[in-house]
Amino acid sequence: MNDPTGQEVARLHQEYVLQPWAKQGGPVIAVKRAEGIYFWDYDGKRYADMSSQMVCSNLGHQNQVVVEAIRKQAEELCYIAPSFAVKPRGELARLLVRIAGEDHFQRVFFTLGGSDSNENAIEIARFYTGRPKILSCYRSYHGSTLGSAFASGDWRRFAYEVGGAAPSFVHFLNPSVYEDGFDRTPEDEARCTRQYLHQLEEQIAYEGPETIAAILMESIVGANGVLVPPKGYMEGVAELCHRNGILLICDEVMAGFARSGKMFTWQNFDLVPDLVTFAKGVTGATVPLGGVIASKAISEFFVTHPLPCGLTYSGHPLACAAGLAATQYYLDHDVCAHVRQLESVLKPTLEGFARRHACVGEARCIGLFAALTLVVNKETRELMAPYHTSNGRMPAIFAKLRERGFYTFGRESNLNVCPPLIITEEELREQLDILDEVLTWADEEFCK
Repeated sequence: MNDPTGQEVARLHQEYVLQPWAKQGGPVIAVKRAEGIYFWDYDGKRYADMSSQMVCSNLGHQNQVVVEAIRKQAEELCYIAPSFAVKPRGELARLLVRIAGEDHFQRVFFTLGGSDSNENAIEIARFYTGRPKILSCYRSYHGSTLGSAFASGDWRRFAYEVGGAAPSFVHFLNPSVYEDGFDRTPEDEARCTRQYLHQLEEQIAYEGPETIAAILMESIVGANGVLVPPKGYMEGVAELCHRNGILLICDEVMAGFARSGKMFTWQNFDLVPDLVTFAKGVTGATVPLGGVIASKAISEFFVTHPLPCGLTYSGHPLACAAGLAATQYYLDHDVCAHVRQLESVLKPTLEGFARRHACVGEARCIGLFAALTLVVNKETRELMAPYHTSNGRMPAIFAKLRERGFYTFGRESNLNVCPPLIITEEELREQLDILDEVLTWADEEFCK
């Protein structure tokens, strides 16, 4: 049988695959191969993966160290049930606990991805505290299982609320400095922090702190625009949790594994969560894997109480072998230092775009975790595409980028710049030049 053409591969996808978060049967890129920061379609066109796919291919495509670890594990043992001890499972759990901090953390519950990591963290928090409520942010996304979807704040939760919002899931508004009318001055950030912490403190009081099991938060909001919080906000949330006996769950699914220049993004703040959820970058997206890192107190609780969680593929040996190799790769190659070095290129360049381009309202960047907020009017901060709307402007900008071989994604008015963490300075600058040119086009096309 001859190898299929790109058109045939695309047709199979369009006719037989249910595409997530999209109407079915639309156009799709048929990808033939990928390597490093690039992938190629069947016509040989090369795309720079400037979003690391779904901010998960942190080590680029086809990292041979991880691929070889998967091969060796497959030859030895593909699967054994979660109740058995197997080398990569225990070694990866120990390594993750050490990275998070052995003075505070103890054990890991493995899952298959981010949604079920957050789902199981919610169940652990409720069972441990005996409290029903989970507080989470409106500007957030935590997954597409029932509990993680209810915890999510953005419009993707609406499909799950067909029978009404789930009881015991309560949302609060978290800061988006630029869209909320603040500037990134010390005075404005302090005012923003005070305002949002006061609102959250009041909401906790009205909900009844004794009914709240946990606050679930992305350490830095990812899919909704890489929303870097104002100074002191995350520490303030942690203090409110501590004062009221509420657990703090940091969602590191997108933000974790060197993306921000730290192995976990919460390590950029002066706080320690009770539970940490992870996925995506733990294997560099080579094999599905996620998990929940639990504090010593929570871990010890489940020595005398049965854990109310279970998955057939919890700690799958192939996935853990990939996770162990990838996590060790971050450490052995000091990927965090490389990310911090490239932040010194990416951040000032994007901030320069915000000064020079009429369509760029704000640039946000920590490590290689960055986004632009695009506007049609800088004076009024009128967004290119207001929340949960589509007017064709943003799709046109993404299409223009794809024409130039720059692939990324965004939501509403946000354009993400989150390349694989192994990108070189030369590769990064080359792609930023393309982005610069497309933003110039957008200035002329859309701005008032």
